[in-house]
Amino acid sequence: MRHLFSLLNFPARRRLEALRPRLHRLAYAWCHDAVLADDLVQDCLAKALVRGDQLRDEQALESWLFSILNNCWRDHLRARREFVDVAELDDAIFSDAPGPEQNYASRQTTQRVRHAIASLPLGQRQVITLVDIEESTYAEVARILEVPVGTVMSRLSRARLALKQHFMVDQAAGDQAIRGQMTIRRVK
Repeated sequence: MRHLFSLLNFPARRRLEALRPRLHRLAYAWCHDAVLADDLVQDCLAKALVRGDQLRDEQALESWLFSILNNCWRDHLRARREFVDVAELDDAIFSDAPGPEQNYASRQTTQRVRHAIASLPLGQRQVITLVDIEESTYAEVARILEVPVGTVMSRLSRARLALKQHFMVDQAAGDQAIRGQMTIRRVK
């Protein structure tokens, strides 16, 4: 077992640098605040450096860092003791400013997905981002979140079902709006 400081040779440093964007993406998916996500990732990496001797398997560095990030997120929530209404975050997170045509559709899809994920309860949001976005295994997610694998599977199932229902409602509303705009006029 080697201390993480001894791992900070060039390849290990590159591996940590490569994981930083994923940690930030995950933290942002959980908190929806870029500045807070930066702080959580910084805190996570600082704790990892201090506690590097706790890493038993170098191959598990990614899930170990995700676990530390989850603990940093929990610490932040405990310190805050309040939760922000997700509906209030929509205006700050999602921008409706038009962009180039080729990016517009992609940005709209991203916004719908983020909004749908943000509407999920925290446990489901954590599981779906770890499994479907970060491609972690159920076992890794269970270790990171400190819950049984069965809980991971049930949260993931409920989250996917909620997202499916959310997008079906969106599709039905869009179809209805299109039908309302289309009128057929009979000309004699």
